Amino acid sequence: MNPRLTQSQQRTICAQLGKVKLKLLYKASIHGFSGAAFHQRCDNHSPTVSVGYNNSGFVFGGYTKQPFSQSGQYVNDDQAFLFTFNGENLIKYPVNNFACAVRMIVNNGPYFGEDLVLVNLNQAVTYSNPGNYYNFPAAEMHGNDLDLTECEVYQVEGKCNIRPWRTVTWESKKRTELIEYIKSYKPTVSSVTQPRVLLIGPVGAGKSSFFNSVNSVFRGHVTSQAISGSSSTSLTTQFRTYSVKDGREGKPLPIILCDTMGLEETKGAGLDIDDLSSILKGHLPDRYQFNPSAPLHPEAHGYRTSPGLKDKIHCVAYVIDASKVSIIPTGLEDKLDAIRRKVNLIGIPQLVLLTKVDEACPLVKEDVRNIYKSGYIKDMQEVGSRLGVPLSCVVPVKNYNEELELDMNCDILLLSAVIQMLRFVDNYFDELKPEGRPQEGSRV
Repeated sequence: MNPRLTQSQQRTICAQLGKVKLKLLYKASIHGFSGAAFHQRCDNHSPTVSVGYNNSGFVFGGYTKQPFSQSGQYVNDDQAFLFTFNGENLIKYPVNNFACAVRMIVNNGPYFGEDLVLVNLNQAVTYSNPGNYYNFPAAEMHGNDLDLTECEVYQVEGKCNIRPWRTVTWESKKRTELIEYIKSYKPTVSSVTQPRVLLIGPVGAGKSSFFNSVNSVFRGHVTSQAISGSSSTSLTTQFRTYSVKDGREGKPLPIILCDTMGLEETKGAGLDIDDLSSILKGHLPDRYQFNPSAPLHPEAHGYRTSPGLKDKIHCVAYVIDASKVSIIPTGLEDKLDAIRRKVNLIGIPQLVLLTKVDEACPLVKEDVRNIYKSGYIKDMQEVGSRLGVPLSCVVPVKNYNEELELDMNCDILLLSAVIQMLRFVDNYFDELKPEGRPQEGSRV
């Protein structure tokens, strides 16, 4: 039984999965274009690569780590993906709802969500309906030619080792190094001893929880200084500036995390865009009470008429819930875009903190060290493109929410995020004009 998938194509697919090889299990032209033949040859085998071929020359299919069966149920697979070949190049379409990545149907061949089915209803045809659990252009995937000339299923043999897309050392020594880096950090501008990082994000995304989590790392136990929790409206009603101490009686660390009201889709609710300008420029005092229906005015108590460089915001971090990236409302997305433009104009570096990664991906929930092996988390670069920042500026973290004790791996992610903020602060100071103002449009 000779595979139709070329050696070059096999190598290309295997390169996505690790040190593996492909073993042909099912070939429709020999075993039959039927669900029964497919299940007889493929049930209980995993992981697998399914491939369809048509007369238009398209080679396309999908990968799943889950074994096929005839249960009729959807199965969870955060690493599933569809693909097509463009010449020798593989184009991947990752699953975007991994709870329904694959379905086990009796009278069909490989069944990926409700989006792509090979050998549909015991016929040599493809069922194609993109946009449910996978997004792909049908013309790019199979050229809209749904008649199959062949269908093959390969078992993936060897250890599937999805290479991490970022390298992290998960050791206590690394945690200690990160802590020491932060404690010894000094801004490049002498007039600022504690650079300010502004946390902006939708209600419930985890802004206050991020501060509490970072504070917990340095306190040595889980704390909850900032008000946080679950609510449909912002629990943060004041502008707060939080200084993290090195232990209970320790010195303040060289960073201040600034918390704001959460963003809301409704106009006149949540953080006001006009208030944001005052925050960025350093006019707002700590504990300023937000009033979404009336932006800050210079007569307000504590208003800084002539803020110094130390009062300004030196880095902006957008805090986004990873489990809700795909369902950000249009109104909220428009607000984020308006904020990004305003921040860009002032020339403040921006990054994205991706929170609740364990809720977004079962692989990460199982072990937070899988965070950079998760294809789902990597594909959260979508939020980066929405906010106009590259993937290198998207930093996933796991906040402390229900835990009572610290976890070394969560600490490493949180500390790495703080260090990334400090590096962006350095970028801000590097681009100051002689008179102490950042160059307009210097950051994108």
